Amino acid sequence: MITVERIQSADLLAKAHHIRKIVFVIEQNCPEDIEWEFEDESTHYIALENGEALGTARWRTTDNGIKLERFAVLKEHRNKEVGKALLLRLLADTNPFGKKRYLHAQLPAKNFYQRHGFKPEGEHFWEADIEHVKMIY
Repeated sequence: MITVERIQSADLLAKAHHIRKIVFVIEQNCPEDIEWEFEDESTHYIALENGEALGTARWRTTDNGIKLERFAVLKEHRNKEVGKALLLRLLADTNPFGKKRYLHAQLPAKNFYQRHGFKPEGEHFWEADIEHVKMIY
């Protein structure tokens, strides 16, 4: 069973960073300086199954509301409900704040977020050489 925990230890944060390095820096060729922005002001989560780290995500407060970001699932665990578990936990944990929640979805993930209540807003744009669309929950 997949569980999602709010990260509160250096060990789990290191596992989350390892996943993000594999997915964003190595697989997607994102610049490392962009990948590690806003770390200290973010609330981080990790998806686990039998102690194995499968994926990660984080949220942070911005001038526009609460931004959900850095959703990353290891390739061998994709399409197995890990992203859904992460998304539902972040939505549940940010709901009590009563602020607008949004994210910048990579285009291949747009339909995933739409299935979970997000709506695209505005034109597509590029971040880290990857096409994105802003989506509002």
